[in-house]
Amino acid sequence: MSPLPVAVLLRAVNLAGRRLAMADFKSALVELGYEAPRTLGASGNAVVTATAATSALEAELETGLGRAFKAPVELVVRDPAQLAAVVQGNPFPQMAKDAPNHLLVMFLKEEPAAEAVAALRAKIAGPEEVEAGPACLYVRYPEDIGHSKLTSAVIERALRLRGTGRNWNTVAKLADMLAVA
Repeated sequence: MSPLPVAVLLRAVNLAGRRLAMADFKSALVELGYEAPRTLGASGNAVVTATAATSALEAELETGLGRAFKAPVELVVRDPAQLAAVVQGNPFPQMAKDAPNHLLVMFLKEEPAAEAVAALRAKIAGPEEVEAGPACLYVRYPEDIGHSKLTSAVIERALRLRGTGRNWNTVAKLADMLAVA
């Protein structure tokens, strides 16, 4: 297989009670053998070159980064085609245009089950909306993400899946990084 750019999305940038610096994240990726990794922002986003974005790559990175940081690490990976499918599958295009910081993509370890998404919808008491996508969940926060009761923990419990959220601005920047890598 030909090498391709792969987005690496950490589930948390607070490891063992300390905030992970992106320079340390980048250095750890280099130590694991990834040449010229690029980071985006301060929330645990990087692009590396790999042969495929698979669960095996996720496990390899989780193990290696866990050793480097001496703390458990969870992450998801997406290749250009997978991230393009997320961008093209966005059921809230107007929100992406008008208020991209109020649109979250929760990248999940697996496809969410339809019954779990329905159960999550039943728990939503506010104006938020959710739609399942390709190994992700789109979450529309028309008011305020920070004060919403629909947190990542609530989503993960309802879906019975682990994942990590990124707002639409970050998703778009990551898609651009993968397209030019």
